[in-house]
Amino acid sequence: MTPQTIGFIGLGLMGRAMVECLQSAGHALIVLGNRDRSGVEEALAHGGEEAASARDLAARADIVMLCMATSDQVEARIFGEDGVLAGARPGQVVIDFGTSLPASTLRIGAALTDKGATYLDAPLGRTPAHAREGKLNIMCAGDRAAYDRVKPVLDTLGENVFHLGALGSGHTIKLINNFYAMTTACAMAEAFAMADAAGIDRAALHGVMAAGPNHSGMMDFIRNYVVDGRIDLAFSIANAAKDVGYYRQMTADLGRKSAMSGAADAALRAMRDSGAGERMVPEITDWMTQNMEIKE
Repeated sequence: MTPQTIGFIGLGLMGRAMVECLQSAGHALIVLGNRDRSGVEEALAHGGEEAASARDLAARADIVMLCMATSDQVEARIFGEDGVLAGARPGQVVIDFGTSLPASTLRIGAALTDKGATYLDAPLGRTPAHAREGKLNIMCAGDRAAYDRVKPVLDTLGENVFHLGALGSGHTIKLINNFYAMTTACAMAEAFAMADAAGIDRAALHGVMAAGPNHSGMMDFIRNYVVDGRIDLAFSIANAAKDVGYYRQMTADLGRKSAMSGAADAALRAMRDSGAGERMVPEITDWMTQNMEIKE
């Protein structure tokens, strides 16, 4: 593979782990962070360069990668006065690794196409620890030729790399996945909270439920916290609320109503708005135990 310079925007926990993986594999990195400079300093210590702006980064990189929390943040880095779009050039590939709204993804893709660049959506599965080891799940979508060009780099980051079709398909599948996962997590957390209220042993409840078709990895994530005090799923309630909200926006953009997401959306927003947003999803049972008692 011909060496390519990678510009990476967004050095939170996941982004900095991905940068570490790419640098360990010998890729040249130009990085751009935000308020927390610790990720930038780590990249610089391993031979990376720092960009003055998203425009500067795009002008110097063959591949631009973004790993950010929200569509608003991605759009600000793309469309801002000194954004990626201002520095984009023909033949360049821009990849969004975040969990974004498909409608936003399509708008950005069209704008980059006008500059001769190509946009791919490639949301992630698994954790920063997997990212460091190059073992992410990567759900990529968009132009197949562009995907084929960057796949060797994606293979550095991912153990399972999928091409899922037209632009926006990756973000659509990720939102459907996260809606299902967070609805399951909320239901399981409530089941344990109701077991507490009824004086039922948590492990006994899990034993019965896990013996049948209800058994799932998400069930076990919740069980491992409420029974053993272990957090195996480092995903915040705030992120869960964002993703379920994005799922509901996506269904509206498709001209559909979601029959199932309303309860999870309301519960997660209540948790976030009460100050529990930074707690992890396996801790939802704690919040439900403390906040679901009917007051006279």
